This record gives sequence, C-alpha cells and structure tokens, in this order.
Amino acid sequence: MSLISPIDQSMQQQVIDEVTCYCGLASLLYEYHFTMIPVTFDLRGKVAGMYCVKGQTNSLQRSIRFNPWLFAKYPDDSWQSTIPHEVAHYIVDCLYSMRAVRPHGKEWKKVMVQLGAKPDIYGKYNLGGIPVRQMKRYAYQCGCRHVMLSAYRHHKIQRGQRRYCCCDCATELKYAQ
Repeated sequence: MSLISPIDQSMQQQVIDEVTCYCGLASLLYEYHFTMIPVTFDLRGKVAGMYCVKGQTNSLQRSIRFNPWLFAKYPDDSWQSTIPHEVAHYIVDCLYSMRAVRPHGKEWKKVMVQLGAKPDIYGKYNLGGIPVRQMKRYAYQCGCRHVMLSAYRHHKIQRGQRRYCCCDCATELKYAQ
C-alpha cells in the first residue's frame, strides 16, 4: 500500500482559517476574546488532533496540533469533527481551566454543541497508508493478569516518577522483565 500524502500548505492555511472562524464564533457566543493560538501540523500516527498547554499559570503556551495525513485521508471527518473538537478544548481551557474540568466532560460537550458539532470523542480511522510510529511495549504484571505498558509509562515507572495500578484488582503493576 502506498503512503498517503499529507495536506499541503494551502490546505493547512484553510484549516488555520477554520480554527480562526471557530474562535470568532466562540468569542461571540461567550462574550470573551479568544486570541488565535499557534496551529501546527506535526502529529503522526493514530491521533487526528491535540490541544496542548505548557507552562505555568502566568505564562501558558497554548497550541493546537493536527495530523496532516489523517486530514488528507479523512477530510470530511477532519473538518466536521477534529477542528471543532480541538478548538472546544481551547475554549473550555480559557473559560474553566483544563485542570478544573474533565477533558470531554459536560463543559466540553456543551461547547461542541454550541459550535455546531457532534460531541464525539474518538474517530475510528483505518491507518493504512499513514505513517505510524510503533512504540515499544513492556510486560508488567499485577495480581490478576499480565499487561503491556508503553515505553512512555515504563520509563516513568523506572525513573520513580509514577506508579500504575490494575483497574480490576487495584494492585500495583510490577515489571515482569
């Protein structure tokens, strides 16, 4: 199977313009000025879009990232769902703070409806022809079964930064080596 080409700069600009339109609509709906934030097209793999917040309260850096390959393969879904989905996260963050609400909670759903979009959380995409990075997985064990954790979670555990527990038996996951 041949690889899908990502959307070009012209189409990327159209996506940025659509983000701007949604921010303008939200400004009218909420009587709050939502400034335009950076929009990049550097996501790869399974994720269609991502709202990012970095920094401390007094110096937040917000941005929206999109997957240009999924936009090329699924343009209708991207325009109808992905763009308003990520803009809604931005709006909810400005209005309520992402730390105070659930990521896809009632506030986010309300914003999605007010933007004229369905409050769907996940897209189901066939990733054929799209470059996907495969992350190494590590075997862990709890009291009731074996589970595979991503390299990201594995390294957090190894550095002592995080502990994970089984959802079923509530025992801590231990590296099976």
